[in-house]
Amino acid sequence: MSNNNWTLGEKARIGAKKEEERAILVGLVTRAQSEGQVDEYLDELEFLVLTAGARTVKRFVQKLPHPDPRTFIGSGKLEEIRQYIEAHPEVDLVVFDDDLSGKQVALIEKALKRKIVDRSTLILDIFARRAQTAQAKAQVELAQMQYLLPRLRGLWTHLERQRGGIGMRGPGEKEIETDRRIVRDKIAMLKKRLQKIDQQNTTRRKQRGALIRVALVGYTNVGKSTLMNRLSKSEVFAENKLFATLDTTVRKVAYEGVPFLLSDTVGFIRKLPHHLIESFKSTLDEVRESDILLHVVDVAHPAFEEHIATVRETLSELGVGEKPVLMVFNKMDLYRQRHFDELLTPQEQAEIERELHEGLSRRYGQNNVFVSAVTGEHIDELRGRVLDMVKQQYHVRYPYRAQRW
Repeated sequence: MSNNNWTLGEKARIGAKKEEERAILVGLVTRAQSEGQVDEYLDELEFLVLTAGARTVKRFVQKLPHPDPRTFIGSGKLEEIRQYIEAHPEVDLVVFDDDLSGKQVALIEKALKRKIVDRSTLILDIFARRAQTAQAKAQVELAQMQYLLPRLRGLWTHLERQRGGIGMRGPGEKEIETDRRIVRDKIAMLKKRLQKIDQQNTTRRKQRGALIRVALVGYTNVGKSTLMNRLSKSEVFAENKLFATLDTTVRKVAYEGVPFLLSDTVGFIRKLPHHLIESFKSTLDEVRESDILLHVVDVAHPAFEEHIATVRETLSELGVGEKPVLMVFNKMDLYRQRHFDELLTPQEQAEIERELHEGLSRRYGQNNVFVSAVTGEHIDELRGRVLDMVKQQYHVRYPYRAQRW
């Protein structure tokens, strides 16, 4: 039994105004991850922390051939972080950019006397906050349970202290379900519940008739929901945070009298734990059953090409890599803000954009369009491209049926 009796989240428990949590980020440069990659991952981790409602105050990066099996980072770096926390007692949590074992969490927490959160726990926390429907809530809880099961032994004392804040939402907040049998029973129950919801969704999809289905896919926070609003003229929740929406939104749309279904899906992310993909497979059925994919890319993001690779890899895992795809390079307005200055002439700006278009067309194919969902730039061109693809799919599906489109 642990003797640590610090009171994290005490202000929230006694009813005081909740203060913004302060976080330290920890990354590891290994043979598998270069220093540049770790910096990018930590940038994304900082955005995840912000989305979860905390503020990053410090980063620590260490170079090691491989993670330490006991404490993930070396003892010297762990002592450096401990000294920083001692000098800055306002720090509430330490966030690691990779998954930790239950034993690692327990040992690091004992050394630092702070709440320890790894990347998966952070993403699950955001998912728990964002989940709105019964399906999304069940999927989040299933992912949490599957993540918890192999870590029960190390996390026994870690979960014993019920606390609020980041990483503490979901199961374990109401009661401590650390017994393996109980967790396995809960997993089985959640799978049955999701299977029932999935059957209902399958029936609902069948009732939509024989309409062509178009799905928006892409990395998280690339503007899919904003684009959905532009294309369908409907109001879908959109926010400049990661995983703003978890539930699939489907709208019936008609261009020039040609009807089709347009769906917005949960965004993908680098280093997304496999159990999360497994838990959200029923949500991603909209992607599987779609006829056309609109792969939305934040072209203004410095790592957008890596984002493209992540999405393509995830689509391949889902078995939908061969579907017709239209690449939608979004946020051109933001691209200009970040890459153009007042010294560039309009001709020079046009030349830079032309080179961008040509370079991406050579790399990813000619079936692409460059837009801004916020300003509406080239949205009419996008609608026209989508309409052409939808018509083509109708002709493929019903080659002998006379249709007015």
